[in-house]
Amino acid sequence: MDNTRLNIEALIFASEQSLSLKDIQAVIQASDGSEISETELAEHVNAIRDKYDSDEFAIALTELNGGYQFLTKQRYYALVHQLQIHKSKKKLSQAALETLAIIAYRQPVTKLEIEQIRGVSCDYTIQRLLEKELIIITGKSDGLGRPILYGTSPLFMDYFGIRNSSELPQLKDIQADGNEIGEKPE
Repeated sequence: MDNTRLNIEALIFASEQSLSLKDIQAVIQASDGSEISETELAEHVNAIRDKYDSDEFAIALTELNGGYQFLTKQRYYALVHQLQIHKSKKKLSQAALETLAIIAYRQPVTKLEIEQIRGVSCDYTIQRLLEKELIIITGKSDGLGRPILYGTSPLFMDYFGIRNSSELPQLKDIQADGNEIGEKPE
């Protein structure tokens, strides 16, 4: 078997976040000085993906956020979900989820805009989301006082298993029938 393919597989496996082809290329070159073309690299990644598509493995090589990451296959969701329930320290509070949703859908957004939508101060929540690396500072607004702008991070994309912000659920997809006020039209 090609040692390059094993190196690529090891890099993707060891990475906590999705790893782009350019990142893999840079690490391989820094490691042993060898050059690998993006075409050759893509061929190796496809071969690794094919290997893990087999039923022999519980994981699959998945493309996320412009990079690649090993994830558990969908059929093991219930089992892995039970594990996640036991990891309460990684859970996000309701305030954090609300703040994160506002940032995801309105990015780039200032703290003041988030607070106006939520109706409460969000200093602590924003700080926790920054510490968990789910949001990043994207710059400063041109508005009065040049407030900091926040947006979602690449880890946010990995955490929620999406490739880009266009894959976020649309409001029409998550609107519940039970949340309506008044009589339903006939």
